[in-house]
Amino acid sequence: FQSCAHYRADSRGELHLGTDASHGGDYTGVEPMGLFWSLAPAGMERPYQRLVPRNTSAPMKVEVLVHQGHSLPGSMPGSVMAKAEVQRLFTAPGVRRIRLKEGVVRGSLFLPPGDGPFPGVIDMYGDEGGLIEFRSSLLATHGFAALSLPYFDFEDLPRILKDLKLEYFEEAARFLQRHPKVKGPGVGVIGTGKGAELALSMITFLPEVVAAVSISGCSSNTVADLHYGETTLPGLRFDMEKVTVSESGVFDIFEALDDPTNPANSSSVIPIEKAEGHFLLVVGEDDRMWKSSLYAELAIRRLRQHGKENFELLSYPGAGHRIDPPSTPFCQVAMDRVLGVPVLGGGESKAHAHAQEHSWGKIQEFLHLHLG
Repeated sequence: FQSCAHYRADSRGELHLGTDASHGGDYTGVEPMGLFWSLAPAGMERPYQRLVPRNTSAPMKVEVLVHQGHSLPGSMPGSVMAKAEVQRLFTAPGVRRIRLKEGVVRGSLFLPPGDGPFPGVIDMYGDEGGLIEFRSSLLATHGFAALSLPYFDFEDLPRILKDLKLEYFEEAARFLQRHPKVKGPGVGVIGTGKGAELALSMITFLPEVVAAVSISGCSSNTVADLHYGETTLPGLRFDMEKVTVSESGVFDIFEALDDPTNPANSSSVIPIEKAEGHFLLVVGEDDRMWKSSLYAELAIRRLRQHGKENFELLSYPGAGHRIDPPSTPFCQVAMDRVLGVPVLGGGESKAHAHAQEHSWGKIQEFLHLHLG
């Protein structure tokens, strides 16, 4: 992965990224972390790869080079004037990572240093599956007991995303709620994509969950049927005939999901008005994965129709689908794990980076407010 920016040093040969503007390259303007959020696969690497830290205990090592002069994209840069290695940490000293095999629940629990107790949060990602830990480790760094919770394609969990039982997530919530390091009485949940929709279902049906952060989620259940006791929420399906493919082979699935406003799909709607807790809805207005802005509007309308104002909305112009913690490299098009093709996620790099930075602070404020 690489990124480039054009700066002009002062008369002393010094440069301050916090106050000096980039004049070109992969971004312009004053962007202290621009070299990080603009990282993209280098020219000879496979395109559309997402830079996600796989090992939170090891720092991400980034080599920074200062070249003579400014070079155009794809051309040979000038001679190297200076270089240094920068390390980006995802876990603060003292944070503990505990691999979890508790009943049917799998994952990793991250605990901040100290005696606690700490506010407890369950952290989930989307249909890429597996165990993604870096947001959980960062939450623990900021004082939360964070449980990174996979729900398929990990260890002995189902290999593919098919029928889901909410009892699995209920067991995870009860485990976290009863943990001696967790403050209680309730826990929070944060999810992205399919994980966001599961977060909405958890706060709706599980009394243990009192705060839910939905990032780019749908207000209806999608793809896999969700079962809880005698209740089933059918999953909205994707109609592949509504997918368009660009000349460069990028798939646009924006119109492909079944319409949640169609009365025929009413049984898939998550009855969030039953929730006693609080919602934070985070959406990018240029999300091209699906219509997350519309889905947030539908959720808010449903809550208000039932006389509820237990929600906040963060809506970001120019932001795409996957709004991660700050300075996570922007990825407008990413390889889809299920389809095996590049899929358009939308967004513009600088606007998306600003959305990530702003929402991260607001998410922490929201969770502290409702979890203590």
